[in-house]
Amino acid sequence: MIQVRNLTKHFGPKLAVNDLSFDVQPGVVTGFLGPNGAGKTTTLRMLLGLANPDKGSATINGVSYQKLRAPMREVGAVLDARAYHPGRKARDHLLVLAEAGRIPARRVGEVLALVGLEEVANKRAGSYSLGMAQRLGIAAALLGDPPVLLFDEPVNGLDPEGILWVRTLMQTLAAQGRTVFVSSHLMSEMSLTATHVIVIGRGRLLKDSSIDDLVRSSSGRVVRLKSPKAADLVPALEAGGATVQADGDGSLLVHGMEPEAVGDIAFEAGARVHELSVQEASLEEAFMELTREDVEFHAHVGAAQP
Repeated sequence: MIQVRNLTKHFGPKLAVNDLSFDVQPGVVTGFLGPNGAGKTTTLRMLLGLANPDKGSATINGVSYQKLRAPMREVGAVLDARAYHPGRKARDHLLVLAEAGRIPARRVGEVLALVGLEEVANKRAGSYSLGMAQRLGIAAALLGDPPVLLFDEPVNGLDPEGILWVRTLMQTLAAQGRTVFVSSHLMSEMSLTATHVIVIGRGRLLKDSSIDDLVRSSSGRVVRLKSPKAADLVPALEAGGATVQADGDGSLLVHGMEPEAVGDIAFEAGARVHELSVQEASLEEAFMELTREDVEFHAHVGAAQP
């Protein structure tokens, strides 16, 4: 389990992490989301003892990383896929790490097989593509068979097969009861991989919830109502607090009201209902809505100027 309490970090005058508190539970994949500059990587670095907080704490199973007796057996992490000597063979890179962590050398062959690098294990790691480097980083993180795993953008550079493999691996590790914490900018992939999310913006906690709850809370969620008396139902729906739009096929798009409440209003009005369905917002839409005020740099779409 990961626990962050009142974590605060400045870089000069810039407040990178702002009184941040959350827990990451074992048994599920938890996504760590936020716009560029939100403080995600800084938070991960403080969890791993690579940066010191100005205030607060970041612990793993109740202990700071610096005080773990066997770090590689307790935490595995990939913050930089190319964190290796480029002239060293991949197998040798892992053997060095295994010796440093007092991990049996046979474990190197096991993780190379797990990540699909057996056939290229004797190539110099500097010749690896970004996707291969990601796999090598994941192999290093898994060397000590740790119960807690942290990954920063683990699917960067991977092809579709590799992305599917990482997704399946993360879910399998969580199903084994491990704590799996994954930072990513790919909302579509997070919606398929994670079940819980921690969302931050400008170093502050914005949301700590299941993905389902985050999506349900989005204004992008719409109830579609189709009825011969659709127009007659608009005043009652608006009186109930909903925002109503007419769709091209004569149905209504109802924002801000649960489908059960929409159905009850139609029933009380004696209106036959031909369709009552929910169009869920995507995780990306919910994320964009939640973080709209916390994006550092806003692009403006328009004609390019010469």
